[in-house]
Amino acid sequence: MNAYLEKVLKETREKNASQPEFCQTIEEVLTSLEPVIERHPEYEKVDLLGRMVEPERIFSFRVAWEDDNGNWHTNRGYRCQFNGAIGPYKGGLRFRGNVTEGMIKFLGFEQTFKNSLTGLPIGGGKGGSDFDPAGKSDAEIMRFCQAYMSTLYKYIGPDVDVPAGDIGVGAREIGFLYGAYRHLKSVFENGVLTGKGLSYGGSLIRPEATGYGAIYYLQEVLAHENDTIVGKRIGVSGYGNVSWGIIKKAVELGAVCCYISGSDGYVHDPEGINTDEKIEYLLEMREKHTGVKAYADKYGCEFYPGEKIWGVKDVDIFMPAATQNEVDMEEAKQIVESGVKYYIEVSNMPTTNEAIAYLKENGVIVAPSKAVNAGGVAVSALEMSQNSERLSWTAEEVDQKLHGIMKNIHKISVEAAEEYGLGYDLIAGANIAGFQKVADAMMAQGVF
Repeated sequence: MNAYLEKVLKETREKNASQPEFCQTIEEVLTSLEPVIERHPEYEKVDLLGRMVEPERIFSFRVAWEDDNGNWHTNRGYRCQFNGAIGPYKGGLRFRGNVTEGMIKFLGFEQTFKNSLTGLPIGGGKGGSDFDPAGKSDAEIMRFCQAYMSTLYKYIGPDVDVPAGDIGVGAREIGFLYGAYRHLKSVFENGVLTGKGLSYGGSLIRPEATGYGAIYYLQEVLAHENDTIVGKRIGVSGYGNVSWGIIKKAVELGAVCCYISGSDGYVHDPEGINTDEKIEYLLEMREKHTGVKAYADKYGCEFYPGEKIWGVKDVDIFMPAATQNEVDMEEAKQIVESGVKYYIEVSNMPTTNEAIAYLKENGVIVAPSKAVNAGGVAVSALEMSQNSERLSWTAEEVDQKLHGIMKNIHKISVEAAEEYGLGYDLIAGANIAGFQKVADAMMAQGVF
């Protein structure tokens, strides 16, 4: 390994020993960059990698809120403004009980490369809280969002940092957050948050965008293999907004999604989630946090409690779309044994580095989440453009722009891998293409 690269990896592991997720994503990205670092010795002189793996700023803050019974609770809020070399920080907010600083850092680092791949002028950031909206009333969620924004508003803005939604932060939460921001600032800066409702500056197809983009990227992979999506059977983990978008677009293009999963287990619908009623029921499940058993009960499907989908053998494509590290070596072996050719990551870092290596060694085509799920942030950036220009594009216009962005992400990833003699390695290609734009901007702006 390149000596400079090895040094940065070693120092990063030592500094972040208590944050394994962050170390995992740093290792996955940096090891892909070795041929780039070899070609550019000037990066070492200005310690480009050392600066790139360190957030520009990250902060935590106390969030005190009152429940419906008059009791007060205290949670911790976070915002990581990881890299702003190519534009204002951009990335979602995650409200979930397991949110930690290390999680926010790894997501912010991944977001930097993902946003770079879109070709749009947006930097990388991420935020959230260990507050869990599940089981809370609308009034409790509103009070929490107002308390959270009472600190966050000081550090964000349309040209500074533009948060969006993520796990636990949907249209309801974005509405409460934006209302609090507007109240605190006394201005209508609708470009400060994305994922907004259509009545106050949101973009059409934003809820579907990540899932739509994943399918558009999948189409490019299939085309490269002289294959087509028509008739393909897909297994999707998760059942939230992203899975909903995947299933909706897949059905439109002639595929069928026959498996979904949740924390309670997985469901097999042999006919596929292929009607408007079934697809829209996923939104109701997500809103009520029912778990996937509710789908099995409603439509008379088989439910496998406590199990994951990775061992099933009657699908052509797996698309993990739930959360990070849901596929380790045990699941990777099941995927290889299933005979599946395509493994399309959608959620952020759903696969351990060891599992990815095993899948690739055994001939599975792996597409990385930072490329596949970039559709969500791409449409968020398009929402920012509409806000700044006081425009309102049609759903067809936004979908067309999204499709073009995803085609280009696949194209530049393939070209980057080929430039360095790596063949059709979508992971290395995405890392290199995303890195190069940020690196060029950092080099041009000097050392600070």
